[in-house]
Amino acid sequence: MEVVLATAIGVLVASGVWLVLRPRTFQVIIGLCLLSYGVNLFIFAMGRLWVDKAPIMTKGGPVDPTQFADPVPQALVLTAIVISFATTALFLVVMMVSRGLTGTDHVDGKETN
Repeated sequence: MEVVLATAIGVLVASGVWLVLRPRTFQVIIGLCLLSYGVNLFIFAMGRLWVDKAPIMTKGGPVDPTQFADPVPQALVLTAIVISFATTALFLVVMMVSRGLTGTDHVDGKETN
C-alpha cells in the first residue's frame, strides 16, 4: 500500500510540475491543482496509513494511542483542500480577466509563433 501511495504522490507532483511549466494559464492552474493533491496525499500519509481506526479518542477508560489514527494530518488536509478550492477559484477569475484584457491565454500575454 505504501508503494502505491508513494507512486501516486510522485505521479501527481511530477505531472503538476510539468503542467506548471507550460505556457497556457489553464494548464498552469491544472498543474497547481495536481501539486496540491500530491502535497495533500503526502501530508495525509504522514499520519500513518490506518484502516478502521478512529481519529477521535473516547472519554474515560485507558487510552492506547496505537489504536487511534492521528487526527492532526487529517485536519491539515481538510484545511488545505478548502484553501486550494479558494485559490483555484481566484486563479480562474484572474485567468478570465487576463484573457478578456489581452485576448490570449498565454502566461505572459503574448502569442509566440
